Amino acid sequence: MMRGSRHVMCVALASLGVAVFLAARSGVHAQAQREMLAWAPMPTEASKWLAPNRPHWKLAELQAKHKGEPNWTETVVNDSTLRAEYISMAPGMKTPRRLHPDTRAWWIVQDGQIRFTIEGQEPFVARKGFLVQVPYRNVYSMETVGDAPSLRLEVNIGGATTMYPVDEKPASLPGFDFIKVRINGKGAYDARNKPYVDFNAVVAGSDPTRRFIADDRAVANIIRGKPQNPAAADKGHFHLESSEFWFILEGQIRYRIGSLPVFLADQGDIVYVPKQTWHLASHGPTEMSTRLAMNGYQDLLHNWEPTEDQQTRR
Repeated sequence: MMRGSRHVMCVALASLGVAVFLAARSGVHAQAQREMLAWAPMPTEASKWLAPNRPHWKLAELQAKHKGEPNWTETVVNDSTLRAEYISMAPGMKTPRRLHPDTRAWWIVQDGQIRFTIEGQEPFVARKGFLVQVPYRNVYSMETVGDAPSLRLEVNIGGATTMYPVDEKPASLPGFDFIKVRINGKGAYDARNKPYVDFNAVVAGSDPTRRFIADDRAVANIIRGKPQNPAAADKGHFHLESSEFWFILEGQIRYRIGSLPVFLADQGDIVYVPKQTWHLASHGPTEMSTRLAMNGYQDLLHNWEPTEDQQTRR
């Protein structure tokens, strides 16, 4: 009888301990999520777009600029946070086998077909709408298959470098000599970072992925929705520590950035905003629209204007 009572008491205490732990964790989470007022340092002069960065890169204009060129590259984002290039590659063209020492790279396929060969994965062919990524130190290559050029947006961390396996000839890099080194360790895929996401499956509802990249130094979120009509006075928010840019995956997205006129961005366009700049992205007039939002932090702080009653509150 004593043994049975002791067992019941142990179970009760264990249950109480779990309840206290859950309550404490819930309290901490609530405290972490509680809204507060704060002073944010804002430059007295508005942040500027430094080339090649610009508010709006129109894909149609890039394609017109490079008409008739099967192979071309255009850097559309380049700052201390992220770098992105639009790259067209002719049929049969293949990149060298390569790797990045400490950063994750990813791609959005805009046109054509690309065979990705990634270390540890079965080769696969990605077409328009595929979002592909490779963790650090995993060797990979890309090849355009089919009879048409492929077009992709290639993204990596700002200032990221490229290495090559010893049996691959490195691409020339002005100002640098390639030397032989020993390396070990590599990044891995996980539940949140998969080799690829087919955006067509997201549209169809068979893939629930909304965070495509979840990395200590980079994030890419799929944001899909129906038309919105934000208030004319809504400035949106700004980020203190990171720039942000968007790839339009579907439909049209409306942008209000600082003092610029409001504009619409179409599928394939790139929109960029420097850090410490007010901006508001909203779903445009198309039935559905989607943007891939990319920045440098998983829990990037959003700074909003206080409400009228908060303006006088401390």
